[in-house]
Amino acid sequence: MLEYVTDADDPRLSDYTRLRDVELRKSLEAERGLFLAEGEKVIRRAIGTGHPVRSVLTTRRWLPSLADVLGDALVYVVSDEIMSGIVGFQVHRGALASMERLPLPSVAGLLAGLPAGGARRLLVLEDLVDHGNVGAIFRCAAALGVDGIVLSPRCADPLYRRAVKVSMGAVFSIPYARMDDWFTGLDQLRAAGYRTLALTPDQAVTPLDAVKLTDRVALLLGSEGDGLSSRWLEEADEPVCIRMSPAAMASGVDSLNVVAAAAIACHGLMRNGGS
Repeated sequence: MLEYVTDADDPRLSDYTRLRDVELRKSLEAERGLFLAEGEKVIRRAIGTGHPVRSVLTTRRWLPSLADVLGDALVYVVSDEIMSGIVGFQVHRGALASMERLPLPSVAGLLAGLPAGGARRLLVLEDLVDHGNVGAIFRCAAALGVDGIVLSPRCADPLYRRAVKVSMGAVFSIPYARMDDWFTGLDQLRAAGYRTLALTPDQAVTPLDAVKLTDRVALLLGSEGDGLSSRWLEEADEPVCIRMSPAAMASGVDSLNVVAAAAIACHGLMRNGGS
């Protein structure tokens, strides 16, 4: 159903306002149970994974490219100028969709829902606060065969607009859950048979490529600034590192950013029967 809107302050468009105000958006999206998908490809992926469409905001020239997936969804059509005025920036991918969130499984539900048999690989993210980093890690995990992702309670929301955009919709293709309790969160993984490996830049520990991987492995990644907390480093079954070049170490390059580390580590987890 098409509705043409000519006023950027029209209350019908309230799902799309002030997209750069992170705190406002987190509050609004949690209250309304929604998230925003930006661009044709991401919108298609969100719809394809069963997320109901609340509404779509687009300009006239982008209507044909989405017509086959929108069905009878409510579509607000605006000019390019009004689109920029509503969202606060130029929408290069032409469309935004307000989507309904699906119920998030518990960690136990996530683990129980993984297919039986074969090797199982999880990423566990502790307190990553940058939405772009979270989205990029989801994209790496989906591309490299990780089976699921577990988030600490304070980790950034994978369905925040920037995370969804950076992941190119990969947040819809890999199952994830959020811990209820950070302090004892790793206990649940160990009880389910997962060996927990804590990724650290410390070159004195065992390199990941030298570790014998068991059928069930959960790799822990820490926050952007401080890395893993001392508790999770101590609680993990084994600390591991990504082997660095001696020349790089000598020149002062002693670590990788968390996204680069995640990509290399995910590739390493594919050994020994990884998915």
